[in-house]
Amino acid sequence: MTHDDAAKLLDALLSLKTREEMQAFLEDLCTIQEINSMVQRYDVALLLDQGLTYSQIAEITRASTATISRVNRSLIYGSDGYRLVIARMRDAQEKMTGKKEDV
Repeated sequence: MTHDDAAKLLDALLSLKTREEMQAFLEDLCTIQEINSMVQRYDVALLLDQGLTYSQIAEITRASTATISRVNRSLIYGSDGYRLVIARMRDAQEKMTGKKEDV
């Protein structure tokens, strides 16, 4: 895969305007298992950000400790994609409710 190929996919994702459009595209692009894996990793990132332990996260999400560790490494050493999304979702939630809450 070239940089141009990745750019085309990123541009396609950025063109989507609604949750329904994103869901339809992801359902066409990915398998159900791939989508479920992404959902699980995002849930793990949220719980790690809240300070839960690996064992608590494994119990809640049924994620393996390998998956939890991989997500944790991304939170610590990654490109800050998880952190960016978590912060934006938290800000959006605060604007909607008028109070600070966990995402």
